[in-house]
Amino acid sequence: MSKTLDTLQEFIAAIEARGELVRITQPVKVELEMCEITDRAMKLPGGGPALLFEQPVLADGSIASMPVAINLFGSMSRMAMSLGVERLDEHGDRITKLMDLKVPEGFLGKLQMLPRLLEVAKFPPRMASGTPACQEIVWRGDEVDLEKLPVLTTWPEDGGPFITMTAVVSKDPVRGIRNVGMYRVQRMGKRHVAMHWQRHKTGAAHWREMAEQGERMPVCIVVGADPASMYSASAPLPPNVDEFIFAGFLRRSPVKLTKAVTCDLEVPADAEIVIEGYIDPSEPLVTEGPFGDHTGYYSEADLYPRVHVTAVTMRSNPVYCATIVGRPPMEDFYLGHATERIFLPLLKLTTPEIVDYHMPAEGIFHNLVFVSIKKHYPGQAYKVMNALWGAGLMSLAKVLVVVDDWVDVRNPQEAWWVALNNIDPERDTRFTMGPVDVLDHSSRAFTYGSKMGIDGTKKMPEEGFTRDWPKVIEMDAETKARVDALWPSLGIGAK
Repeated sequence: MSKTLDTLQEFIAAIEARGELVRITQPVKVELEMCEITDRAMKLPGGGPALLFEQPVLADGSIASMPVAINLFGSMSRMAMSLGVERLDEHGDRITKLMDLKVPEGFLGKLQMLPRLLEVAKFPPRMASGTPACQEIVWRGDEVDLEKLPVLTTWPEDGGPFITMTAVVSKDPVRGIRNVGMYRVQRMGKRHVAMHWQRHKTGAAHWREMAEQGERMPVCIVVGADPASMYSASAPLPPNVDEFIFAGFLRRSPVKLTKAVTCDLEVPADAEIVIEGYIDPSEPLVTEGPFGDHTGYYSEADLYPRVHVTAVTMRSNPVYCATIVGRPPMEDFYLGHATERIFLPLLKLTTPEIVDYHMPAEGIFHNLVFVSIKKHYPGQAYKVMNALWGAGLMSLAKVLVVVDDWVDVRNPQEAWWVALNNIDPERDTRFTMGPVDVLDHSSRAFTYGSKMGIDGTKKMPEEGFTRDWPKVIEMDAETKARVDALWPSLGIGAK
């Protein structure tokens, strides 16, 4: 278990200590240039290094007062380090143990259960005392100037500069439950931003509820917090689960929060930058976009709420954290991979025959999902497809490929090899209709279209296969062992 990382800057220092940070000392424009450099770095094998641009050049030609950190989560090792583990599956294992909290019989068994119950009790965030680091500098009123922040314009046809690596804090107006989501935000001048939250997002639900009541909606946009909180903002948690509690679980220690200075919301006390504001439901929506999105295509401009910025608070020496999205693979693949690993136990809870699943980078999360299952009866692959299409954001999966348990679905080449060998296309392909991702430009209607399921499992007689199913080619263990011993002397290279 790694040390808990309490701040973004601790995370950056840990990355640099591992030799995975490149400091860029030359002046680089936040408009397009920074994106082009970062995109090339992200396309390097393994995700490329994290980058710290020490002299970001703003639109007016001046140098920003803070550096820009980008691609911090953009490798398997950094993603694991950000969550305090060596392997992302370690958190999945912890969730599995927590779900197995059956009350044991006998006094000794109950005592053995206490450590897990005590661990759960440590998750809720704590309020920090004194002046928090995130409010060492406070801009209010006429002091607010978002154009002083090194906000990136990433692609040539983007509608403007976008704040991308966010943790947007809002609160359910009825139940008071907090939500923290990673939504892009378009800068619209010195004191306004446009909030891009799609209709199925929890923040959008809070906005609709407050609009119906005619109330102003307070909102805080956190840019750069402890890495567990930043990741948790991207995680597909149920609406009644507080992301800061989940971050505390991942960190194994509570997240420290503090009250915002101009609204009744709590934000991470050690955050780098916090943009506070409100949405007025009586105002018309504003045009946000276009935006070069994670699909690798531009998403069209659309109407979204405008946020009036009431304050900007920050550390005395802040680091502006950003990401870019576009043609995969990009940094967001590694954030998505963490979700894949951490949430596997929850998927198994409702669909226990699932062994593993994987969303390859080329599938940009929702376009392609490989699933391996322990198959015991005919039609089980279709049962799993239907279960997944009814499970939260997995309902947006456009293509599901189901294979047998021995297949390594984290190796797309192996998964496709097996599936394509095992299908009769007409017999083993199913189509259904349902919701699709809002960014899917190919669907027949906005957010509605078809999905495809491919049954790549070994077929049973009841499924219409009456011939003998062939064996997979594999060398015998004895021959393998002899060649393993011989290999170093053959001069061929790595085995």
